Amino acid sequence: MNMQVSPQKGVTPPPAPASIEDMRLPVTMMRDILLKTMFRKSLSTLTELAEAVCLPRVVVQELIDMAREQKLMEAMGTLHAGAGSEMAFQLTDAGRARTQDALAQSEYYGAMPVPLEVYREQIKRQSIRDIQLSRQQLSDAMGHLVLPPNLLSNLGPAVSSGRSILMYGPPGNGKSSISNGIRDAMGDKIYVPRAIEYAGQVITVYDPIVHSKAEAEQDDPNSLRRRKGFDTRYVRCDRPTVITGGELSLEMLDLTYNPTARTYQAPLQLKATGGIFIVDDLGRQAEPPQSLVNRWIVPLEESKDILALQSGEKFEVPFDTLVVFSTNFHPNEIFDQAALRRIFYKIKIDGPDQQNFLKIFALVAKKKKMPLDEAALVHLIHRKYPTIDNIYANYQPVFLIDQMISICEFEGIPYQMSPELIDRAWANMFVKDEEIVK
Repeated sequence: MNMQVSPQKGVTPPPAPASIEDMRLPVTMMRDILLKTMFRKSLSTLTELAEAVCLPRVVVQELIDMAREQKLMEAMGTLHAGAGSEMAFQLTDAGRARTQDALAQSEYYGAMPVPLEVYREQIKRQSIRDIQLSRQQLSDAMGHLVLPPNLLSNLGPAVSSGRSILMYGPPGNGKSSISNGIRDAMGDKIYVPRAIEYAGQVITVYDPIVHSKAEAEQDDPNSLRRRKGFDTRYVRCDRPTVITGGELSLEMLDLTYNPTARTYQAPLQLKATGGIFIVDDLGRQAEPPQSLVNRWIVPLEESKDILALQSGEKFEVPFDTLVVFSTNFHPNEIFDQAALRRIFYKIKIDGPDQQNFLKIFALVAKKKKMPLDEAALVHLIHRKYPTIDNIYANYQPVFLIDQMISICEFEGIPYQMSPELIDRAWANMFVKDEEIVK
């Protein structure tokens, strides 16, 4: 689905650095990462090195000149085979010794990290709080769902605010699907750093499992205006969506230290910067829901998070994430009032009424090529649902129709529904409450 978010609000890409001074990184750190990259990847030309460390050639040339002055790198004296007129370089004995020392301190090499302070500036350019979704955009993203008429009216302002949302209600009524619809409605792209630097420590951020890399934009050869390249230490991505469920623990919200590489990996909420963090099935985690929400209080109220290095040093990172909590419990059962105040929007997601249930049932049947049968539907509505107090849920049409399809395929008969097949499908949807004789 191709949707655009407020074209006047297009995300400004991070500008490429033009010099070592623009980098705002410790010079020794940059030089050592260049040496380690050259050593680990067996690279020898300016072009290869610039691509590997994700920097403009002019900046890498400055670093090479510095390393040569310090007798850590030398020209090989001949042009590099297959590289046109490019000079090739190699590490000197002193350079190899310095590289080994640098690797002993940190195995990190490759893309030069972005200083945390520089990343803060980019976060402001692409803030989730700057997104303004229209009713039409949200409706298009939820078009495959049958929703209560007032839901979009409640959801739209909540999403556009970029503040926290709590969705609650009976299970199986589409809270997860609605969360995914919010994600789909955000059609713009942002820039995610491959790694960031704080106090000389490297924290990797870009994660191909979380971040969906966007296709490269091509310049129109007929256009008079050509796009300027952006800082390739960043990856242009769709706004990220991190979805966690019962497996979420407080430790997953802390920096992860790799003692072998001596680098850190960003926690889930930092990877979700500029996007959505969905806490699904809240109340099913090993951690009490109150503890999880307490962990979010400072980020939700002050738009900043506090992380800690191995040394114990704590530092602030921006918190620019739309947090969506989804639970089958009533909020008053799992939160105190102080915690509930911190969650800006509370939206109840109820099951469908009979009319919407039948609409969902018909849509699912059509999609799965299951012909409708009036006698079967009358049996379902007037015989089966009264046994559960006529409580309908959005998941039930899919469940019942899939059950009937499986029976038809096993019996070798065309897809069909009947009162008998409804009974057989229904028997698998609920477990009879009875005592098991041991």
